[in-house]
Amino acid sequence: MPELRIDPLSGHRTIIAGERSRRPGGAPRCEPAQAIDPARDPFAEGHEDRTPPELYAVRAPASGPDTPGWSVRVVPNLYPALDARTGAEAAAAEEARVARGEASARGGTPGELFVSLPATGAHEVIVNAPQSVLSLAELPLEQVLAAVEVWRERMRAHADSAYVQLIVNERHEAGASLPHTHAQLYALDFVPAAVARERERAGAYSTRTMGASLLGDLLGEEVRRGERIVAIDDEAVLLAPYASRLPFQLMLVPRVPRAHFEQPGPAGAALLHDGLQRLARHLGCSPPLNMWVRTAPRGTDDFCWRIDVMPRLTHLAGLELSTEVNLNILAPEDAAAILREA
Repeated sequence: MPELRIDPLSGHRTIIAGERSRRPGGAPRCEPAQAIDPARDPFAEGHEDRTPPELYAVRAPASGPDTPGWSVRVVPNLYPALDARTGAEAAAAEEARVARGEASARGGTPGELFVSLPATGAHEVIVNAPQSVLSLAELPLEQVLAAVEVWRERMRAHADSAYVQLIVNERHEAGASLPHTHAQLYALDFVPAAVARERERAGAYSTRTMGASLLGDLLGEEVRRGERIVAIDDEAVLLAPYASRLPFQLMLVPRVPRAHFEQPGPAGAALLHDGLQRLARHLGCSPPLNMWVRTAPRGTDDFCWRIDVMPRLTHLAGLELSTEVNLNILAPEDAAAILREA
């Protein structure tokens, strides 16, 4: 029987309807992607002149900036979604435009129906490896460990932002414009609504329980039940969330709750690599997926970081787009059992 589940972290609702996977063509699957042509890969080692000048890199001692010899490399996004100017600089530029008699880019003031504000912040690309591969799952573990440490380093570099969002899109079907494995960092001057809702729920739970961690307590109960656990190591636990939105959704949670992913401590990179390889083994290839780090907003302590992995094996359709209620055709208990065996 279909079941409506509510995510305890966000309040998001998902309908779990496993029988729908038995429809003709309904089983989650993916097709292998075309291999990358290294000669046309702007992120490949030796093609440093095809990207903006690097902001940061882990490289051999004798190598210089924007030359070969790096293992992880960070550059500004060539087509940024955010203006690198500060909010004050953007506001001053807007005032100058109005003073010159030009049309306002703002389009309104707070309280009016149509409000536009400058989209300021930083937008960086973190090239996870010099190898021309499609997925983190295809890299050696040591390379993934190095890439994740650079994620944390760049998040710390933008600690003055209201929120720092680290994402990974793998394959064109999941929004990757370039196939070479990479992460993107958005340093935002506001806290997104989805993050704010989770912060509120975590804070309310801490107040109600005299300081307990919402995700920490949730993890303890998941481990006690065991049915949605995929794997565990010394640093983290990998599980299929109770209200998974899509088939084979995964969540990586630190064994000891910590608010900020970017701060020193276990990062769970080895278990993340293991989970991605399990997905690839079961599906026959690395699937299109979206991944993100959920860390605490600036100044927030009642929180626990996690990494969400969202394979894109089914399409978002009318129900999801019109109601923000997901329809998942694979129960997370079944997904966890499958991946435990992978």
